[in-house]
Amino acid sequence: MKNNYYDNVEHKVDSSGPKRMPIIESRLKKRIVTVPDVIRDASGIKIFGKRIKSMIFTTDLAIINNNNADAVIAVYPFTPQLSITKAIMEVSSTPVFCGVGGGLTSGQRSVDIALHAELGGAYGVVMNAPATNELVSEMRDRIDIPIVITVVSEKEDFEARIRAGVGIFNVSGGANTANIVRKIRAIRPDFPIIATGGPTNESIRETINAGANAITYTPPTSAELFAEIMEKYREEL
Repeated sequence: MKNNYYDNVEHKVDSSGPKRMPIIESRLKKRIVTVPDVIRDASGIKIFGKRIKSMIFTTDLAIINNNNADAVIAVYPFTPQLSITKAIMEVSSTPVFCGVGGGLTSGQRSVDIALHAELGGAYGVVMNAPATNELVSEMRDRIDIPIVITVVSEKEDFEARIRAGVGIFNVSGGANTANIVRKIRAIRPDFPIIATGGPTNESIRETINAGANAITYTPPTSAELFAEIMEKYREEL
């Protein structure tokens, strides 16, 4: 009988760093979405004993099940639904941070969604920028996982957010992201910050140097990834 293990599994050694590291790869699982290596330079945020440096920003279940990020940040432009939250957490092998509204979806509905997310195993809940401090405080009284608030502007009252119960800032300010991170760091040297890194290694490194502890990475879509595969198939014919 053919031994499929030795046909599919590859053992290698990475000697590029100060310590030699064994690597095990599978022929069948080799094609995964990888986050940029530069993210390793971030300090990370240790949450419930797990150190998180990279967070993949997607709700695509296939990508969630085939990536090397430390965590998943699952925020989408629709009313949060428990069926989506449940599906993502069932598929993901890493911690999941779930969107719970704060804009159009607000009030008691957001609080209820956050509580269900916690009971389902979420590591944190993510609130949209328009969320009020009153809603943050109400949610803080009901759940026992970090509340992440999205920050889009330097004009945000960061201290008020922290007093209300925010545990992590998620900075998403486009080209101004690094500047927003620097402003937070100037007043709060050790407060946990997640931030978008941008499209290049240089922009990611700038965001890390500005003070971001973890970086969110937006992967290519499944359609884009599949287009590359199809092109390769055509070339081989």
